[in-house]
Amino acid sequence: MIYLSRKIHFSAAHVYHVDAWSEEENKRVFGLCSNPHGHGHDYVLEIMVRGELDPLSGIVVNITDIDRVAKGLIEEELDGKFLDREHPYFRERIPTTENIVQYLWDALSGKFPDCELYKLILRENHYLHSEKELDSMVRLTRKYHFSAAHRLHSHLLSDEENKRIFGKCNNPNGHGHNYYLDVTVQGEPDPVTGMIMNLADLDAIVDELVIKKFDHKHLNLDTEEFKELNPTSDVVVMVICQMLAARIPKLYKVGLWETEKNYFEYFA
Repeated sequence: MIYLSRKIHFSAAHVYHVDAWSEEENKRVFGLCSNPHGHGHDYVLEIMVRGELDPLSGIVVNITDIDRVAKGLIEEELDGKFLDREHPYFRERIPTTENIVQYLWDALSGKFPDCELYKLILRENHYLHSEKELDSMVRLTRKYHFSAAHRLHSHLLSDEENKRIFGKCNNPNGHGHNYYLDVTVQGEPDPVTGMIMNLADLDAIVDELVIKKFDHKHLNLDTEEFKELNPTSDVVVMVICQMLAARIPKLYKVGLWETEKNYFEYFA
């Protein structure tokens, strides 16, 4: 089985608004997204399909067939549109990233020749994307940032072993990173709000439990969580996931970017 991906770009506008609510309630739940004049995004849709290799052509599916199906749908229905004012589906449902990816999944499933739709990832911006995978619920990922220092040093190893394993990262004074944290929740979008989880609530929890504790701190010296733990990114992502899972029932996984080259992931 071979998996292949194709990216498609489109632009659209929308507003998050529940007519039955007051303006104050809409602002409380949706924040800036409740602006009655709307706002917009340059979306990136990643389509992943899978199938068996054709021994004659050497391909699973012709990329032009993926474009024909997916681009045709997007150009006709979504690109350049104000979604909740122009699209029948989103007149009845708030066009959150979760609802859009669910709609695209339903619209594209079974439409590609010679292959199976396996995953859709819809990126609203650098800090927010939603995805739908075969036989799974919708997921939403929010990206956060914090800067911190650490020293990689295990009290269970000798000084010589620490230097051999961690090299310059064992510097007694420590070193630092610009960490990026991906927090992913999974579930059915709420039929009213269109969200798996209120983003304001998610932001508040991550800010309280992670950002305020770790941002601009030396993890070994300034935090309770790592006073007895070696703060490798393997350990940091595990600890953060465990901290968040206690407050976020729909938590699916946490991803930690230590650098552009080093990424760590822990599933709730």
